[in-house]
Amino acid sequence: MPTRLHAATKPQVLGLILICLATALSLRSWAVVAFLVPVVLIQLATAPLSAHMVGRQAYRNGTLDERSLFTDELAESKETPPAAGG
Repeated sequence: MPTRLHAATKPQVLGLILICLATALSLRSWAVVAFLVPVVLIQLATAPLSAHMVGRQAYRNGTLDERSLFTDELAESKETPPAAGG
């Protein structure tokens, strides 16, 4: 389900945080910490967003079984195309 994709990225990011923390603790260098902090922040920002986009694209392509959806929040936007030239 598309809603589960967002939740599936949380353990991925947590694992990356733990690996970065272990790396920073083992190398004990501020240069390493300065390098790893942006890596973690970028992953926190992009991993859930990319999972959301993958789920939305699966919905738009029709590769998702719409009968299995509990609530179809995108049904209205699917029926009416966006206005052109906005």
